[in-house]
Amino acid sequence: MHSSVVDELIAVFRDELHVEVPSPDTDLFDSGLLDSLQLVQLLLHLEQRPDLRIPLEEVDLYDLRSVHRLARVIAVRAALDRGGTPAVPRAEA
Repeated sequence: MHSSVVDELIAVFRDELHVEVPSPDTDLFDSGLLDSLQLVQLLLHLEQRPDLRIPLEEVDLYDLRSVHRLARVIAVRAALDRGGTPAVPRAEA
């Protein structure tokens, strides 16, 4: 599931934000690929998904620094919403 979420996020960046992410591990902020306006657009796009609800108090800026990190948050949240155990453990800082 995690790789399909990565692929979906890369498509969102490309199609919705018009940003080409060179690698899922690229730091989106340090590289200048994501600014504050695009971050809001990304969060709004994700919020429109009926199958995904990530409470903002659960999101840390660290979680948004790369596609891989964001995909991990989505995968963990989806597993919790299904009542299961996360297949992808949350990374520690």
